[in-house]
Amino acid sequence: MKILKFCPNCGNQTLNWNGEKKWSCPECSFTLYNNVAGAVAVVIRCGDEIYLTRRNQEPKKGKLDLAGGFVDPKESAENTCKRELLEELQLEIDIKNLRYLTSLPNVYQYKEIDYNTIDLFYEYRVPEKFEVNIALSEISETQWIKASEINLEDIAFDSQKKFFEQYLKDFN
Repeated sequence: MKILKFCPNCGNQTLNWNGEKKWSCPECSFTLYNNVAGAVAVVIRCGDEIYLTRRNQEPKKGKLDLAGGFVDPKESAENTCKRELLEELQLEIDIKNLRYLTSLPNVYQYKEIDYNTIDLFYEYRVPEKFEVNIALSEISETQWIKASEINLEDIAFDSQKKFFEQYLKDFN
């Protein structure tokens, strides 16, 4: 997080990172907060299988991931689920059928900046398996995996690994 050095207010190379959540400039008293960003992850489930994507870009390129993404300004988490599933998978969903499961903190590192996130996990059950045209810019492939065969080491993000540890214990 030390890559930001120049104060956007006074232009001096005096911006200091406090090691947790803010930069400050002792010259002009400017403060820039690195607040937690909201993100969603959707478990698409059909029976005992879960629909996972494989990341086609950094961070964690090549690892398995749940469909989802960052919440936009003035957008609900449920609407983010709807938007992200449409963008990534061209999958239209009814947000009334989303079931909120839990939230977990995460760190999303992108271009040498750590973004602290709160990942909101939802479940969306479908009556039958499907295949979709994927957004190749973000995803290299999709696959249905039996819950019992999910290997946590193949999962991209720590919050999702922690989520799956509990989710798979309670799987029914």
